[in-house]
Amino acid sequence: MRLLTIAEYLKKLPQIGSFVMFQLLHEFNLGTTKMTLPTVGQAAPDFTLLNQNEEQVSLSQHKGSWVVLYFYPRAMTPGCTVQACSLRDSQSELEANNIVVLGVSPDKPASLKKFEAKESLNFTLLADTEQEAANAYGAWQEKSMYGKKYMGMVRMTLIIDPQGNVAHVMPKVKTKTHHDDVLSWITQSAEKAA
Repeated sequence: MRLLTIAEYLKKLPQIGSFVMFQLLHEFNLGTTKMTLPTVGQAAPDFTLLNQNEEQVSLSQHKGSWVVLYFYPRAMTPGCTVQACSLRDSQSELEANNIVVLGVSPDKPASLKKFEAKESLNFTLLADTEQEAANAYGAWQEKSMYGKKYMGMVRMTLIIDPQGNVAHVMPKVKTKTHHDDVLSWITQSAEKAA
């Protein structure tokens, strides 16, 4: 079997679809760099993304508050819904502890607006359609499903302190206990600092 050149793949693109284009990029190792997570203590990389209301939101706007920056694969999927609804139900406790929640996914603002309305979400959802924040935080990674490898958003959380530094990295989170885990970590850290 003869391997196709990039030019040959590109000529066939209308016939073979975008999944094969992804495979092409993967085979030639384009756009699939190994991501590293930010380290605790470093300044959190700033970004500006559109929220569910198509307004620009920057991480730096939230200096002075703790920020739960959580990345999730896709709005309105079962695990992402459990995670978001748990944060929604904990919102008063989060606000009482000066905690802002920013949920980041590769969805478009319109999809995030539907997610917000369907689940009565009460925090900011951000559309990272170009993986700007995901790449900066190491959340855009190679994934695998049914033996196929592809790039996608992984479920992870970073806690940013009021000074704008990475305070804690949670590379894997449980959707059902995520809200309790972040609240517990932040309140314990605040008590230690006091």
